[in-house]
Amino acid sequence: MKKQEAISRINPLFLEGICHRGLHNEEFTENGLKAFKNALDHHMAIELDVHLTKDNQLVVFHDSDLKRCTNKEGIIEDFTLAEIKENYRLLDGEEIPSLQEVFSLIQEQVPIVVELKVWKKNYKPLAQRVLEELKVIKDKKNIMLISFDPRALFPLKNSGFIRQLLVAHDGKHEYVYFFRHFFEGVDLEYTFLSMKKVQRYCKKHFTNIWTVENAKVVDASLPYVDTITFQLMDHDYVRNRLKSK
Repeated sequence: MKKQEAISRINPLFLEGICHRGLHNEEFTENGLKAFKNALDHHMAIELDVHLTKDNQLVVFHDSDLKRCTNKEGIIEDFTLAEIKENYRLLDGEEIPSLQEVFSLIQEQVPIVVELKVWKKNYKPLAQRVLEELKVIKDKKNIMLISFDPRALFPLKNSGFIRQLLVAHDGKHEYVYFFRHFFEGVDLEYTFLSMKKVQRYCKKHFTNIWTVENAKVVDASLPYVDTITFQLMDHDYVRNRLKSK
């Protein structure tokens, strides 16, 4: 899909920067309702991650392993949503939210990027459950879907939502870049932009980069990308630079 067609199918607020795992900081833990409320208060688009629990519910958390953001061992996919709610808390004391709870908080006031986190080849049930949850969305421009696993995005082809293929520049996952033409856009680790062939591709196709933490990278990326997923930096700077493109 060409760049302008893809852009016409998303909320323009996506083009002003995307808060990685919410607008989190030392006070608000990533992927928590406080971080999402902070992004909402600043009227900025949100990126979040979803996992499929043992009882087929969608929980919002980055890693399958709960340890980093809760200080307690456990694998999300081994538990029911109720078990996670009962036994784990984010570092800021908040519950780990379900996707439904995030949608209830945001109410489509700002758009959301939903990343599908595949665990042990559960891409089909994960995609199906995400599609079911997305039935509450009234304006499909308010959601974009991303994943490192193209198999999680293939079932969502006719959903009406824009899909971007996530690609890491780490020597192990770069091969998925070859699947880019199956999707409406790409979501690249920003270091990819050092490659001339990627720069040429980005000029014609809808492109986001992740995860940017300083102004120098923002400025260097502007000629090639349409938007930027950022964290731990001045959100107004990102917004203003993108709006001035």
